[in-house]
Amino acid sequence: MYAVIRTGGKQYRVAPGDILEVEKLEGKVGESVSLEDVLMIVNDAEVTIGQPQVEGAQVTAKITGQHRGEKIMVFRYRPKKRIRVRRGHRQYLTRLQIETIQV
Repeated sequence: MYAVIRTGGKQYRVAPGDILEVEKLEGKVGESVSLEDVLMIVNDAEVTIGQPQVEGAQVTAKITGQHRGEKIMVFRYRPKKRIRVRRGHRQYLTRLQIETIQV
């Protein structure tokens, strides 16, 4: 059994026991969070596709970490104009462990 969920503007394929990192969600380490934006559920041969979400479905996950991701460098320049801009960015991330998928 697995589900496709949407959080932080991205879609993820999750199954019970999976660990994934998503954009920051509110909550402390050890708390459970309910993700209700479920787009699709596959249970053996039965496929349920939402329009746009599956009614009454939710994925329960446990927060196992709150941290910041790797730094990415953004460099922009215009040739022959002496315009150079260098910026760094570190995204806040939440590590989740998927516990259950409820239909």
